[in-house]
Amino acid sequence: MSCDILPTDKPGPHYQGDALNILGDGWDLIVAHPPCTYLTCAAEWAYKDEQKKKIKPGTLIGVERRKARDDALDFVTAIWNAPVDKLAIENPVGVINKRLEFMPRPQWIQQYDFGEDASKKTGLWTRGLEPLRPTKFIDPRWVCGCGYTFEPGQYDAVGKYGCPNCEGDYQPKPRWANQTDSGQNREPPGELRWKIRSYTPQGVADAMAAQWG
Repeated sequence: MSCDILPTDKPGPHYQGDALNILGDGWDLIVAHPPCTYLTCAAEWAYKDEQKKKIKPGTLIGVERRKARDDALDFVTAIWNAPVDKLAIENPVGVINKRLEFMPRPQWIQQYDFGEDASKKTGLWTRGLEPLRPTKFIDPRWVCGCGYTFEPGQYDAVGKYGCPNCEGDYQPKPRWANQTDSGQNREPPGELRWKIRSYTPQGVADAMAAQWG
């Protein structure tokens, strides 16, 4: 069964409401995806009381943002304390281990190890579960620091010093389809950007279902 404060996007059993209301309902396995807005390391500048940047409307800053982070960490704590033997909490790089000393070290995975043409380092904090095994590696495109983009297979043939443009003055970097050549996320700003970026990739979800289910 899925659970969210929003309606489900796909058919199937779904609880629309606070996950804390159903944590103790006798589950065999919980895979939790707590919102990462205040758990991630992004926008650390916003936690300061004095701001010099232009603030986007609706952005919490200072004491309000620190309170939101504390609430998010309390949510993670409540999930971790759920009465279930098999549990996984998924989140990107952030402050979970820095602020919650009782949490175990996570397993770090990449979407491109699970058949997805995308890069996003993601942590899995687990209990009673084996580490998630990669299923299918997706080759990146290679972009040199000088701006040259290698043709498919070209980088493997010539190596990191074989750039025909700079001849090794710069080091090529791997990039996947969700990244620009400079490594930024391709998803443009928009009303649903947060939701699109929060989706669990199908390849990762399939691996969780096959290996943990």
